[in-house]
Amino acid sequence: MQRVTGIGGIFFKAKDAPALRAWYQKHLGIDVQAWGGAAFTWTDSEGKPYAGTTIWSISSGNDGQVPEGQPFTINYRVADLHALVKVLREEGCNVLDKVDDSEYGKFGWVIDPEGNKVELWEPPEGQ
Repeated sequence: MQRVTGIGGIFFKAKDAPALRAWYQKHLGIDVQAWGGAAFTWTDSEGKPYAGTTIWSISSGNDGQVPEGQPFTINYRVADLHALVKVLREEGCNVLDKVDDSEYGKFGWVIDPEGNKVELWEPPEGQ
């Protein structure tokens, strides 16, 4: 079974989100948008775009993107969220009961052995 297929997003929590966004924009050239982040379009080995993006975002931490007590979270793309959640439970992993299904896809969460909340995301069909 295919498990993680890529990184869907990286979400940072910051004490001063606008200042940190500005630093990344100025010094690293990240095209930070008004919503607080950037979407990196995937490319093939020849540099041609294909379906898929990775989101990068900085927030004050009050938006729920980053769990309490963590400075960041990583959202991993998965091929079949429900199948993976089932297998992870069978393997004894600490999988949260909640699974969200929205216009943005299906979301589930697992806690790693260090106590970090990891987000699993199955994109909507065709993305």
